[in-house]
Amino acid sequence: MQSTAIAILIISFLVMVLLRFPIAYSVAISSILCLIYQGLPLSTVVQQMVKGISSFSLMAVPFFITMGVLMGSGGISEKLLDLADACVGWMTGGLAMVNILASYFFGGISGSASADTASLGSLEIPMMVDRGYDVDFSTAVTISSSVEGMLVPPSHNMVIYATTAGGLSIGALFLAGYLPGAVLAVSLMISSYIISKKEHYPKGDKFSIKRLGKEFVRSIWALSALLIVVVGVVAGVFTATESAAIAVIYSLIVSVYIYKGLTWKGVWKALDSCVDTLSIVLILISTSSAFGYCLTILHVPALAATAIEGVSSNPYVIALLLNLILLILGMIMDMAPIILITTPILLPIAQSIGIDPVQYGIILVLNCGIGLLTPPVGSVLFIGSAIAKRPIEKVVKAQLPFYIFMIIALLLLTFIPEVSLCIPRAFGYTG
Repeated sequence: MQSTAIAILIISFLVMVLLRFPIAYSVAISSILCLIYQGLPLSTVVQQMVKGISSFSLMAVPFFITMGVLMGSGGISEKLLDLADACVGWMTGGLAMVNILASYFFGGISGSASADTASLGSLEIPMMVDRGYDVDFSTAVTISSSVEGMLVPPSHNMVIYATTAGGLSIGALFLAGYLPGAVLAVSLMISSYIISKKEHYPKGDKFSIKRLGKEFVRSIWALSALLIVVVGVVAGVFTATESAAIAVIYSLIVSVYIYKGLTWKGVWKALDSCVDTLSIVLILISTSSAFGYCLTILHVPALAATAIEGVSSNPYVIALLLNLILLILGMIMDMAPIILITTPILLPIAQSIGIDPVQYGIILVLNCGIGLLTPPVGSVLFIGSAIAKRPIEKVVKAQLPFYIFMIIALLLLTFIPEVSLCIPRAFGYTG
């Protein structure tokens, strides 16, 4: 009976995903079918859905999304691009380097690869093409670098993971993202440098410390939003939810009154966009909670652990296998459901081979980020292709070198724990 129930749950879910059902419906319907087979009351689904979103920590998610939308619409993109240009524009393939560094800065504000691609891509891709860069290369750089935004705090996906993992320290996860985000950025810069050398792409203006100081001052209002969130949470001044709420008010003031990139009419439009995004995120969280309940009562996490450990007892092989599972799931599912569904199953396996929960969160997010760039369900790949007006297959071909370097970064984060954990431990994390 148990094996049949598991088959109903998993197979019905996969069939609906392949038939392109909305993922929230796929999760909910497969959970209902599983409960019906087991003779359990369907009210359990509703109870678990409500339980899934009844979390104080999850209240931070709407605020972080709102903060990102307000800052992204508030005229800061150009200022962050200018700051990045002052830092690295002098290098070979300068605009590609600017693109990558700007995503690191902007990711710390939006926390979203999609927002990064949509906001910066519309500026960066035409700019690179005008300077003689290939349009497919420009698009590939833009979408690859957007993944940095999911690692650099404040990332609402980190909040979702922290809650799903049983209340991990959000402050530790935020701190853990900085260095891995930098490792990913450097790996993408190396790839861009090699391609730029080969294709003879141009350098920018010579480095000027005076210009760097000027652009830093212009961008300080935007970058200060990160201090409110990260320093406030790490220092224990605010909870993640409180810091996110304060950051929303700060973002509103900066966008409307300082940078003046938003009018009050634009604010309402931005908030409307937030509601659309939040409705998707929250229904995914609630339905995934019901799905997770089914997995738990069927003991799927223990069965999965036994199956994976049956393949090999070598921790390196198990770690590679976990990455492979997440990469494959990333090709057919969006990020939030992967975090919500797989964390209860795969996190205990990762811990059994010595991977810290905070480190696993970084590994999980990067795997999901790579999945956003891969067909057939790569939403960021689709956004980048639409902005550049290029066929997806052309962009994927240009993306191939970046896939390789992103995988290298992923392996570094998997097998060198200190990359993720050194900063949190410096601030007292003892997990």
